[in-house]
Amino acid sequence: MLILLSTIVLLFLVLTVAYKVVTSHPKFGQLPTGERLQMVQKSPNYKNGAFQNINHTPPLAEGENFFTVGKSFLFGKKVPNIQPKAIPTANKTNLQSLGPNLNGMVWFGHSSYFIQLGGKKFLIDPIFSGAASPFSFSVKAFSGSDVYQVADMPEIDCLLITHDHWDHLDYQTVTALLPKVKKVICGLGVGEHLQLWGYRPDQIIEKDWYETISIAPNFNIHVLPARHFSGRTFKRNPTLWASYALVTPELKIFLGGDSGFDTHFEKIGNEYGPFDFAILENGQYDKRWRYIHTLPEELMNVAKGLQVKHVLPVHSAKFALANHSWDEPLQLAKSNAQAAGQSLLTPKIGEWVNFAQSQFQFSAWWEG
Repeated sequence: MLILLSTIVLLFLVLTVAYKVVTSHPKFGQLPTGERLQMVQKSPNYKNGAFQNINHTPPLAEGENFFTVGKSFLFGKKVPNIQPKAIPTANKTNLQSLGPNLNGMVWFGHSSYFIQLGGKKFLIDPIFSGAASPFSFSVKAFSGSDVYQVADMPEIDCLLITHDHWDHLDYQTVTALLPKVKKVICGLGVGEHLQLWGYRPDQIIEKDWYETISIAPNFNIHVLPARHFSGRTFKRNPTLWASYALVTPELKIFLGGDSGFDTHFEKIGNEYGPFDFAILENGQYDKRWRYIHTLPEELMNVAKGLQVKHVLPVHSAKFALANHSWDEPLQLAKSNAQAAGQSLLTPKIGEWVNFAQSQFQFSAWWEG
């Protein structure tokens, strides 16, 4: 018995040391400190040492726990063909030669995309490293989906980060982008990672929910709520997750980030909408974590709450983070949008979406 206990203690110590060594790498980021921590602690959304959602948000649905989810992940039945042989993509739009008066966007797969609006260039949650994970051998990008790299990016006026999860904030990509980025906009506390990675404090704009940034005359970015969580290690919710609204006299665009369905969508629609376009999470869902990711049957309710004309679904077609086939999110989005009479935009990776159009027609490219 003594030998067994000694072995368990030794194993625990070894694992603890290994964890400390691994997470000491800069890519794991850093918890807010000093003046930034004081700013975080003053937020009305920060309570009991962590950021909170507007309404009670359990990490898992009723009847589930991390043991049951882990057991299902390791030993449960897997959906076949979760990863395609190769993602169909469009001819690459040359982002460096866009006319300054063009308003539109290009999707890079998952939740990464480029927007040009009002003469400004935005890059949202870019991941060009080939993996949505601290380790390059795990959560690898689907074959064919890594069409764009940092070298393809023009000078970026605003890098927008919705939250600090690995599939939205990528150390390798963000550090490589440093010479091209003028400003970064993010939720409270996320700037600690960016400053550690070489971004100057005067480049970083950190805001709380319902705060507004004016980036040009008659051009505002509203930092808005989402129903999600944050953290790059086991500490949960040390930084703020967010959605955004880009508002010019001509267009209103909602950038949803990751979010479970909740009352905030209707409130945002009433206060900041109606929106011309909404780029919404649609993929990597599971009923077991329904409170922190939108389910397919909820997507049209999100669109209705936002009062949006055109929905562009993202968070799919690049990484396998849930137990559904890679094309299911797009199949369900298409059928649900048709039933609801909702305009749905489904461009291929790399395909230009022209915001000036009133009518759109994209192929159901995921159907083969």
